[in-house]
Amino acid sequence: MEPPLRLATGSEVFLDARGDERALKVTWHHDAGIVVLSLWRGATCVGTLQLAADEVPAAVAALSQGLAEGYAARGGEASAAG
Repeated sequence: MEPPLRLATGSEVFLDARGDERALKVTWHHDAGIVVLSLWRGATCVGTLQLAADEVPAAVAALSQGLAEGYAARGGEASAAG
């Protein structure tokens, strides 16, 4: 999997493992206290989620826990997808 692309706007873009010009863009809006997660297909935004800044730690914990469980299930080996 490719590392995220850092944009000059303070956003990061994560490319979808399936390709097909799919991506997740993460953009902080500190003044509003949110982070926007947007789904892209090429140059078209196809969906967004506004996550309150105080909910970000729980989202990060869920991702970290899933990653740890995946490694444990495979005996510590990285998967082909990541």
